[in-house]
Amino acid sequence: MAKRKSEWFDWVKALLIAFALAFLVRTFFFTPIIVDGPSMLPTLHDRDQMIVNKFTYRFDQPERFDIVVFHANDKKDFIKRVIGLPGEHVAYKDNVLYINGQPIDENLLSENPSIMTEDFTMEEVMGNYETVPEGHVFVLGDNRTNSTDSRLLGPIPIDQIVGKASAIYWPFDRMQFIGE
Repeated sequence: MAKRKSEWFDWVKALLIAFALAFLVRTFFFTPIIVDGPSMLPTLHDRDQMIVNKFTYRFDQPERFDIVVFHANDKKDFIKRVIGLPGEHVAYKDNVLYINGQPIDENLLSENPSIMTEDFTMEEVMGNYETVPEGHVFVLGDNRTNSTDSRLLGPIPIDQIVGKASAIYWPFDRMQFIGE
């Protein structure tokens, strides 16, 4: 009888440790997300299931072209690509990205010429901003004609970024690491 009780206690203890470890990993390191909508096509598809690395931005800042998940509001997280960094002026003209007046090669666009970005400057889309404010980033969806991004939301506070998209794990035929 004592052996049976000990075995039961070992199972409960193992389950509690497993739940505690899962909670810690999900809270501080990685979390799943499901892509909702077509705004990141062709890179990410609607209903792709991904792992978001919550750890990387605890020690580093977002970089241009990182795909990030951020709190758009209290109930919704968005996934977009970082285009502008703090202190930079962002503009598009004839489907070319300009940062501080200098053209920047976007591999995404050269690989997918069907992606079009309407001409804009930060002043046109964000009102009173000439540059991305400190502590913020400027984000765009890859499907530029169908994306709610910084052109509508304004600059995204870095402290609202959940993490960096790391991998697609479902569906299996799309399984891949992102941004490596």
